[in-house]
Amino acid sequence: MTYLLLRHRDIPDLHKIDVYQAHGGYEGLRTAVLEMTPQDVIDVVRSSGLRGRGGAGFPTGVKWSFIPKGPGDKYVVINTDESETGTFKDRELSEKNPHQVIEGAIIAAYSIGAKTIYNYFRGEFMDAGYAMEEAIREAYAAGFLGKNILGSEFSCDFYCHYGAGAYICGEETALINSLQGELGQPWSKPPFPAVEGLYRKPTVVNNTETLANVPLILVNGAEWYMGMGTDKSPGVKIVCMSGHVEKPGNYEVEMGVTYRQLIEMAGGMRGGKKFKALLPSGGSGPVITDKALDAPMTYEGLTPHGSVMGSASVIVMDESTDMVWAALKMLHFFKHESCGKCTPCREGTFWMEKLLHRIYEGHGTPQDVQTLESVANQIGGRTLCALGDFAINPVLSTIKHFPEEYRTKVQGSSNGQVKKAAAKTAVPS
Repeated sequence: MTYLLLRHRDIPDLHKIDVYQAHGGYEGLRTAVLEMTPQDVIDVVRSSGLRGRGGAGFPTGVKWSFIPKGPGDKYVVINTDESETGTFKDRELSEKNPHQVIEGAIIAAYSIGAKTIYNYFRGEFMDAGYAMEEAIREAYAAGFLGKNILGSEFSCDFYCHYGAGAYICGEETALINSLQGELGQPWSKPPFPAVEGLYRKPTVVNNTETLANVPLILVNGAEWYMGMGTDKSPGVKIVCMSGHVEKPGNYEVEMGVTYRQLIEMAGGMRGGKKFKALLPSGGSGPVITDKALDAPMTYEGLTPHGSVMGSASVIVMDESTDMVWAALKMLHFFKHESCGKCTPCREGTFWMEKLLHRIYEGHGTPQDVQTLESVANQIGGRTLCALGDFAINPVLSTIKHFPEEYRTKVQGSSNGQVKKAAAKTAVPS
């Protein structure tokens, strides 16, 4: 296929501005700034059906339309705090196709009347950040950033900011707090960032991949974009394939492909082993089994199966995977990454990890499994951000789909306890 987002795979040196321009780069910006009003741009993006590619799937044009009209400071923030387990798409875009992201961000800024763009990078993404900074310098030199862009009255500056590697800063309000020098913790909404965001000014926060779609929509039109994917989930998506597949990596596909097809694209199951389960959205989404493999990869495709597409970071697990171990690994991650602001998340993930570790090590009881479910259910829906919900998903979904693996571990523990008790009460001969 011809790549739209991963164009650097077709076009060598696309990260250089002269190469990018030679292949249509910044034509979307020219169209927007010189031929369209800000509202026209919002209307086109909204008509395209583009939805947020960071995981939430909120309609991009609608999000932009929430920004109040009129004078005053406004901001565009790019969320490159790519910290979801199994997700590595935004890093590739930033390193290999940075100008497409920059162009999309400038178009977003023009549409909402923002004069400043910030790109918030995960702290470990130094190579991605350096590549983006070099591309920004090129964009300034070419007149695509700075004063009177392309001879218009529109001016805009672009800055990079590096976080400290916190997962929670992928949540937009925690990201904003971190960006303005405060603790990277979410706030209770309202106010929403569109009304009161960075420095208490209207702010749009968009994922890196989301913005990379925008220039192509401006050049080719909303109908062109709607012609790909499905009615409710149009366009293309970068899928991060990892785990027990032969060829892990990023795959650009039209929305609507099945998970079975994705595994086939990635070379099938590693070593010829049988499929057991997969995580469709990294560690944050409930696991799915072979019953859901023919579901379409769309925002609504996994709803009947009790899961979500999320950021499309697909982690595949084969028949050798201990699902209790997998749940423990994922829960440990979320417990470690909890910011601690919400009591249910802070305390609940701590106790869930203790319980799950005891079960995995063979020291648990059936009551521990029940308690584990009870604690999880008291976390869900009771936190300021979705991290609490993410933490319980792998636990509850593995209990649901693989109850026998939990039973085996606690039964083994019970048998061991019976044997120990018998040994203690036995009369020496």
